[in-house]
Amino acid sequence: MSYSSFGSVYDLLTENVDYTSICAKICSLLRENGVGKGLLLDNACGTGTLSVLLAKEGYDVISADSSAEMLSVAMGKANENTVNILFLNQSMTELDLYGTINACVCTLDSVNHLDNFEQVKKAFETVSLFLEKGGVFIFDVNTLYKHKEVLKDNIFVYDTEKVYCVWQNEPDGDSVHISLDFFTEDENGSYLRTGEYFTETAYGLTELKNLLEESGFYVKNIFDGYTDKPVNKKTERAVFVCIKE
Repeated sequence: MSYSSFGSVYDLLTENVDYTSICAKICSLLRENGVGKGLLLDNACGTGTLSVLLAKEGYDVISADSSAEMLSVAMGKANENTVNILFLNQSMTELDLYGTINACVCTLDSVNHLDNFEQVKKAFETVSLFLEKGGVFIFDVNTLYKHKEVLKDNIFVYDTEKVYCVWQNEPDGDSVHISLDFFTEDENGSYLRTGEYFTETAYGLTELKNLLEESGFYVKNIFDGYTDKPVNKKTERAVFVCIKE
């Protein structure tokens, strides 16, 4: 999945994401678990907003993503903010780092973009391979509840000043096939239509916990989003805090 169209409009459609609060919570969790500095991997970093914030917090950030288009935007942000980040064009299942890391984060349902449990386990094992003993792995996932009760077959429309987006969902078991159509205005006043199509798959929290334990992690907490509250039956985004054993 290249996200050749999504990269150019992603930030316009995620203006409601409170990256500052997410970063603050992640840093708090990292420090609570003994990682106040060091090498940190932002896995599936997207356009790099969180990467830049983490770098400003003093972490030595490595940012990896499978989309060259997303990374291009992320590199521009790093330059604008004068932070040093190492960018790698690598997928979650094919990471090949130059050494070990102290922490890894993977946010905004990136794990849901993996197609099956086999890929999820491979991604977990890869993080475990490069993470120092006692290192911290924090990631979030959209839950089965969100897929079946919120996304399901709904259509969402986003109308911003610079882009108009129609988001259509097609449920398929625990997966949702997502079709995005973007309409952007050019300098002549005409509208250019582009689109993306991808699938997100939801996984049971117990199954994810088992895969993490098989991959060498101890699951310390599972939160209801980036809060201090535990998950419940209506949690839409579950945040895992895991320690490399």
